Amino acid sequence: MSVHVYMLRCADGSYYVGSTRGSLELRIAHHNAGTFGGYTSKRRPVALAWHQEFERIMDAIAVERRIKGWSRAKKEALIDGDFREIERLAKRRGSFETAAARPPQDEEKGTAAARPAHPSRRPYGPPQDEGC
Repeated sequence: MSVHVYMLRCADGSYYVGSTRGSLELRIAHHNAGTFGGYTSKRRPVALAWHQEFERIMDAIAVERRIKGWSRAKKEALIDGDFREIERLAKRRGSFETAAARPPQDEEKGTAAARPAHPSRRPYGPPQDEGC
C-alpha cells in the first residue's frame, strides 16, 4: 500500500502538510468537508499544491515532518519544483559556523571573547579537559 505526503494551499494562503495511506483524493475531500476539524476546517476550501507517493510509511512520515519545519519560501520552491532554490534556502538558514570557529572579538567593544566557548560549540575533535 502506498503512502502520500501532500501539501494543501488553504483559502487564507497558508499551507498545510499531511500524509495519508488511503486515497489522496478522498483525503482532500475530507479536508474540504471539514471532517477532521483542526487547522484546515477553518481555512476552507483547500487545494492540492504538491504531493509525493512513498512505498514505506516511515519514509513518508520523515518527509512530512521535515517539510512541516520548512519556511514558507522553501515550501513554495518545492511546489514549483525549484530544487536549486530549496538548496539555496537551506544553505542560508543552515550555515554552520560555531562560535569557536570565528576569530575572537575585541574585549574593548564589550564582548566576551575571554570566555571559553561552550563545549557544544567547539570544533569537532577529541573531548577537552574541562578541569572538573
